Amino acid sequence: MVEIGTSSGGPTNGFGRSGASNVEYAIRVRDLVVGFHETPVLNGLNLDVRRGEVLGFVGGSGMGKSVLTRTIIGLLPKWQGTIEVFGRDLDQADEEEMERIERHWGVLFQGGALFSSLTVRQNVQFPMRENLELSRQLMEEISLAKLEMVGLHRDVLNKMPSELSGGMIKRVALARALALDPEILFLDEPTSGLDPISAGEFDTLIRALQQTLGLTVFMVTHDLDSLYSVCDRIAALADGKVIAEGPIETMLQSQHPWLKAYFHGERARARTKTKTGARA
Repeated sequence: MVEIGTSSGGPTNGFGRSGASNVEYAIRVRDLVVGFHETPVLNGLNLDVRRGEVLGFVGGSGMGKSVLTRTIIGLLPKWQGTIEVFGRDLDQADEEEMERIERHWGVLFQGGALFSSLTVRQNVQFPMRENLELSRQLMEEISLAKLEMVGLHRDVLNKMPSELSGGMIKRVALARALALDPEILFLDEPTSGLDPISAGEFDTLIRALQQTLGLTVFMVTHDLDSLYSVCDRIAALADGKVIAEGPIETMLQSQHPWLKAYFHGERARARTKTKTGARA
């Protein structure tokens, strides 16, 4: 059973935050096979996500980046393999323990995935209503605090998602993902659909939140700027497996054809020229 509590030495929730445990990894995936019908998408995948890091997860379209996220959080069944979260094999956790574990991660789905029929207030409060027993006043205070944390103000509380810009939708979705004070934050293409300025601001926000809150961030992305500016390490997916894992320098030195095309292709060269021009 996962114990949740606090002490003078910091949180001791059983997941190893703030040095309370010797667990080094937030997530460990071993020999994972996931597919649809009879076709595997992930085929023997291994991956480590270190506690307190921002890991960027890259791969070509349709290779299974989002599939991995959805498998870890239990939205897709796996065919075989093991997934550990803070040292706990999820296959060995009973229903009550899984509920406790799930409260310690937050998810920002691609496109935000806000409930279109709910206001911003109701969207952000949704995880609280589902998992906690809080007074209306306390939920109101928490939801406002989370919105302010992501750079929004109380004037958006009563707006519907259809009244928000793309960047605001992402920020509201991020506030919802942070509603239960998670230790792990899953981000699925967080800057997709944003203009370059908004994407850069969102990257800065993610890094600030990660450092302030001590989050472990697993970020599925194809955004080169995000990989350079936010990620401590990068894991690259191809042929159903992680083909390279390490800091950006490791990716740049890899001789794998897909990685060479991705990090040294036209878009990468255009990014380098733009950055060089900006410094000049």
